[in-house]
Amino acid sequence: MATMKAVVVEETGGVDKLLYKDLPFPEAHEGTVVIKNHFIGINYIDTYHRTGLYPLPLPFVLGRESAGEVSAVGPDVKDFKVGDRVVYIGGSTYSEYTEAKVGAVEKITNDVSYETAAAIGIQALTAWTLVRESYPVKKGDHILIHAAAGGVGLLLCQMCRYLGATVIGTVSTAEKAALARENGADYVINYTTEDVVAKVNEITGGLGCQGVLDGVGKSTWDISLQCARRLGSVISFGNASGVVPPISIATLAQKNLKIMRPTLFNYMTSREESQKWWGEVFELLAKGVIKTHIYKIYDLADAKQSHIDIESRKTTGKLLLKP
Repeated sequence: MATMKAVVVEETGGVDKLLYKDLPFPEAHEGTVVIKNHFIGINYIDTYHRTGLYPLPLPFVLGRESAGEVSAVGPDVKDFKVGDRVVYIGGSTYSEYTEAKVGAVEKITNDVSYETAAAIGIQALTAWTLVRESYPVKKGDHILIHAAAGGVGLLLCQMCRYLGATVIGTVSTAEKAALARENGADYVINYTTEDVVAKVNEITGGLGCQGVLDGVGKSTWDISLQCARRLGSVISFGNASGVVPPISIATLAQKNLKIMRPTLFNYMTSREESQKWWGEVFELLAKGVIKTHIYKIYDLADAKQSHIDIESRKTTGKLLLKP
C-alpha cells in the first residue's frame, strides 16, 4: 500500500503529541479531490485542536489549510481536473496529500504563488469577514486591534487602513510596533510598558473605539470592554491567552455595547458564500491592499517546533509548513 507522511494527533496535549508518521495514501471519492500540498498554513486554531480546547475525534491529521495541485479527482467531479492549482480550507492538511471536499477548494490563478495562497487563506478570510460582517468598519472609525503584529493582526491593520479607519494596535515589543505601523496602524501601544485603556482614551478624546477586534481572549477581554465607546462593538475571535471568562450580560448596559463571537467557517457554509469571500480576498491581493508576511517556512517534519514558536508569541505574520 502506498503511504505518505503526515502529522497525526492520537491523544491531545503538548507538542510531544504531534506524531510525524506514515499514513495510507488518500484516494478521491464522490465529491472530493486529492491535493498534493505544496505549502500548508499554520494557524493558532491548530494549537487548540492539538490541546483539545477545540475537540476533534481522535486520531486526526492536524491542519486547516493548504495550497497545491490536484492529483486526483472523484468520479463525479466536473469543476476540477488533475493539475489544477488550488487552495483548500478544511481539515487534515499537515500531510503530503489531502483528500478535500470540492466545496472547500478554490482555484488560484497563475499569478498567485502556492506560498501566498497558503499564507492568506484562513487569516485573510478571517480578517476580511471580521471587518465587513462582524463589525462593518466605516471611514472615520477608531478601531482597536489586539496582537496587531500577528498574522491576522497585520491583515486587519491593512484592511482597516484601506477602509478609512484610524487604527490603534497593541503589541508586546518595539519590533512588533514597527511592523504594525508599516502595515497601517496609526497608533501602536506596547502593552508591556503602557496602559492600554489610558492610551486609547488619550487618542480618542476619552470616547473609546467604535470597534474592538480581540483575538487574544482572556487577558485582554476587560481592556477591550473598557476601550469600546458608547454604542461600540467588541468582536472576540480568538483565545490566544485563554478562553474569555463568563460575563454578566448587564455589563453591556453601561455603554450599550454589542459583543460577538464569530467563527470563519459559519461565514462560508455554502459554495456561494465561499466564492464571494475568496473572490474579495483575491481582489484585495491583486490590488495590493493586502500583502503577506511570512515569518518562517518549516519542514513538515518540524511541526513541533512551529507550534512551540507560535505559542511563544515571538513570531509575527504567517508560519508555513512545506512537505
